[in-house]
Amino acid sequence: MHADYLVIGGGIAGVSCAEMLAYSAPESSVVLVTATTMVKAVADISQLTKLLTSFNVVEKDAMEWEEEHAGVKVVQGLVTGLDSSKKTVTVQNFGEIVFTKVCICTGGRPNLISDSPFVLGIRDTESVIRFQEKLGQASRVVIVGNGGIATEMVYELDNVEIVWAIKDTSVSSVFVDPGAGEFFIKELHKDKVETDKPVKRMKYTVRGEDGPEFQGSALGPDWHKGFNTRGCERGKKTHVEYEVEVKQIMSKEEFSGSNLVQEKLEEFEEKDFNVYVELNNGKVFGCDFVVSATGVVPGGEVFKHVVNVNEEGAIVIDDSMRTSHPDIYAAGDVCSAGWVPAFHWVQMRLWTQARQMGMQAARSMVTHMAGEESELDFCFEMFAHVTKFFGHKVVLLGLYNGQKLDKQYEVLLRVTKGLEYVKTVMKDGKMQGALLIGETDLEETFENLILNQLDLTVYGEDLLDPDIDIEDYFD
Repeated sequence: MHADYLVIGGGIAGVSCAEMLAYSAPESSVVLVTATTMVKAVADISQLTKLLTSFNVVEKDAMEWEEEHAGVKVVQGLVTGLDSSKKTVTVQNFGEIVFTKVCICTGGRPNLISDSPFVLGIRDTESVIRFQEKLGQASRVVIVGNGGIATEMVYELDNVEIVWAIKDTSVSSVFVDPGAGEFFIKELHKDKVETDKPVKRMKYTVRGEDGPEFQGSALGPDWHKGFNTRGCERGKKTHVEYEVEVKQIMSKEEFSGSNLVQEKLEEFEEKDFNVYVELNNGKVFGCDFVVSATGVVPGGEVFKHVVNVNEEGAIVIDDSMRTSHPDIYAAGDVCSAGWVPAFHWVQMRLWTQARQMGMQAARSMVTHMAGEESELDFCFEMFAHVTKFFGHKVVLLGLYNGQKLDKQYEVLLRVTKGLEYVKTVMKDGKMQGALLIGETDLEETFENLILNQLDLTVYGEDLLDPDIDIEDYFD
């Protein structure tokens, strides 16, 4: 088989790349290789501002997706080799595909804290299903990690005791500062509001136990919707352990043979558990299983014989998503931005950036094929991401945590308990970043203020005065 454009990986980056290739080069042959029977597609796209896009991620049967995208041929199988001199890719149980240009979108794998059978990494639908099966019988879980999936899980789980072990001084610190973390902690102890909005349940298939050990693609922003998130306890209790890491994970037998004592928690049930987690502060917690939500490791190592791969295992790309080989591109979690980025942009392994990179790679591949130079899309001018934590809309703009500013900045804050948290990062009177929690309606105004670098010194602290309609000022 020959493909003008070959895309490896059925996650958000790969599918976005293939869709854009089919749209931009309708006369060319486009082939998408996916290791699983499902692909991740983006649906319900809503453009909130120039840079902010909210969308849902849906899982589709690969063949069904192929029927909807007539310009793309889907091949199901695991890629076992890439020969850059012959320009071929070998796919298990399929054979060789000759390509003119290829884009690698194989994502990352969960950075698991242990290979114990009682430790689950949440990354793809299959791992959520395993988690769901175990949760039905569970009365207590230990969640390790402080990013988006850990944060969402602590909020979404019901009828279970949760011990949340984080290495930082505040919750959700991958995304928010300690003040916003405090805002969320107060939400933790409130009863969750059940929304009756219809949820498109993801379709999924589960391979048999003897199936190949490869990872499916990363979950979308609403990964917990449509899945059972209830344990077997009555009610929910949450305990957070700050500034800790896991020292060891022990089976019931290993724990009883040690001199360690299980930590007693007020209102938590005392009983024997399947597995025991010792933290580096000396505390030991028993639980039914452990969730390792400690980020992903880029899966670029397997391609290091053909392209430049950095120490963390990420494929290094330039601003056209091209690797060190002129006909090989990469996008999504598998790669690392090797260009000097715009001042207000930072790379984070998020669904939004996987989609943006996949589309940029496609545009670059098509323009390079025509012998022209590609331009970096405007979305790489400034970091912008919208998500939901603890039931609240969360918008991150620019250098929202003061990244790159060498701790030389001011912060303006407006907090309405339980409703909103507005933070702007200011330097020399200009806005460099913002964090908005709740329905603030400030995202478009703040996005423009960061992009335009207007001098706001004259407004001082009035910038966030709730009695001043700031949007009218800067229309």
